[in-house]
Amino acid sequence: MAAVVLALCAAALWGTGDFFGGLATRRVSVLIVLAWSQLIGFCGAVVWIAASSAPRPGSGLAYALGAGLAGSIGLGCLYRGMAVGTMGIVAPISATAPVVPLAFDVARGDVASALQWVGIALALVGIVIVARDPGSRGRPVAAGVGLALAAALGIGLFLTGLGEAARQSAPWAVGTARLGSMFMLVAVLAVTRTAPSLTRRLVPLVVAVGIFDTGANALVALAASRGSIGIVGVLSSLYPIATILLARAILHERLGPTRTAGGLVALSGAALIAAG
Repeated sequence: MAAVVLALCAAALWGTGDFFGGLATRRVSVLIVLAWSQLIGFCGAVVWIAASSAPRPGSGLAYALGAGLAGSIGLGCLYRGMAVGTMGIVAPISATAPVVPLAFDVARGDVASALQWVGIALALVGIVIVARDPGSRGRPVAAGVGLALAAALGIGLFLTGLGEAARQSAPWAVGTARLGSMFMLVAVLAVTRTAPSLTRRLVPLVVAVGIFDTGANALVALAASRGSIGIVGVLSSLYPIATILLARAILHERLGPTRTAGGLVALSGAALIAAG
């Protein structure tokens, strides 16, 4: 039950961070948003490692580094997708990411209960239900869907790697993943000759992205150290509900009955997963 609660709290933080990330990338390059937010997150992770006095894991560091690389690509695609498309469509598609850790769990023989599989199916169906854009003529698929699918793969690999590393040490898993993300982003900034400059108005947004995203990652790592990464992945990937609600409240994006139903289906699935 502790893993379920932690994963659901992570979903709320993640969805909030992604909303702010989507807002920021409408005003400045996604690379700049990622670079600064990852740096903020890395500083927070270092404080956590120092405060916890956790022993450094061995082979888990390789999983964490890979998670950081995949996660930065996934977040980049997600933020860019939300900048060019509708947040209420892009975020839920990206939340199909749990397919990756679920497949990993099955491959190593860690199988969920029958009730949890029903919940997983409902959660994934609810997430995908909002993928289509019924309001567009001649374009059955909404803008940003391709980026959202790429984000799903990157985030799924991130969840898998972070979960494996967290079994040895949650603080070191998050810190090492952040370090891997920063190395890749610095290299991309250097190759593209992008100056990581921010206007004063954007600083609060980027700081919020770093705090919420890293907080969510910490909760996912703690949850994964207490339960199945597949289940944790499904529950934490309910983050689009927070993103959609914020987009509705602040940006006045309309959900419509279909997307509202999708959210309710996803929540029903989460309840079954918790009950199982």
